[in-house]
Amino acid sequence: MFDFDSAVTAPFRMQPGLRRIAPGAPQLTALAPAHPAFAEKLSVLREHPFDALLQADGFDAGPALDALVATAQQQCPQALRREGTRLLAPALAIALDADAALHPLVGAHDEALRVLAALPPSWRRAGLLCLALHEDFAIVDGAAAALPWMAVCLPSHWAPATKVGRSFAEVHAPVADNALIVNAARQLSAMVCREPRWERFVWTLGPHGGHDQHPQRRAPGVWPEPADFGRGVHFRSEHQSFIPLPERTQAIFTIHVAVRPLQEAVDTPARARALHDAVASMSPAVLEYRALGEVRTPLLAWLAARAGPAPA
Repeated sequence: MFDFDSAVTAPFRMQPGLRRIAPGAPQLTALAPAHPAFAEKLSVLREHPFDALLQADGFDAGPALDALVATAQQQCPQALRREGTRLLAPALAIALDADAALHPLVGAHDEALRVLAALPPSWRRAGLLCLALHEDFAIVDGAAAALPWMAVCLPSHWAPATKVGRSFAEVHAPVADNALIVNAARQLSAMVCREPRWERFVWTLGPHGGHDQHPQRRAPGVWPEPADFGRGVHFRSEHQSFIPLPERTQAIFTIHVAVRPLQEAVDTPARARALHDAVASMSPAVLEYRALGEVRTPLLAWLAARAGPAPA
């Protein structure tokens, strides 16, 4: 779902980078229990559920979650679908009733069932969505240009508790070279709450290969020696998209995190060159924000060697 060739460009700029989603293109992905992201999500929901599941006082997420379930049933019914009044996650063999009662089916994932049962009933549907689908979620309030609800288990070096209920401008205030994003925040939040649907791509590099990079749960990590960059440096990407609810001036914000070793991400000389040129063009502020300053020179050398001679 992450479009490397579209996302990794030079000169690098911090910008919204929205593009229209092709008609019929999926925005949601089934999450297999064997996938590393599933284990990390399960751990967060078991140990730190209210670092991930958050909402502003008085906000009603029900209609947006109804729309999210309907989208999941259309795009990946093998992950989530309705059967009468029940919500069924087939891969987990768990059903959830309208009153939030949980029911194990044949072959139920016992640990997922225990984790969901420990959540308050009002959060069980969100928890099931997090475990059945690869994506994390937030709800955009287009009228207020804010994020009043989140179910984010796999954040990228940010704490959801510091963002929920805040405006788009406040959420992006710490981002380096953020003027374009902040100045357009209100217009962008209104735009994504209407058809057509939009997506964007975000990426970074780091020494940590985990999906969950909450700053209070994951230390920054130690960069490997240059000879080990291929396996020890990880390319972290996010495919972000918006499912609009125009009648409510809201949108569901989806975040699909993927992490892979650098040598797998730059699997052709052209991609190594593109990433080299993007990193080479980053401003000092962006390099500092992404913690790439100390490794910039050896990283560029590694990428240049993998890319081979620059095109004439």
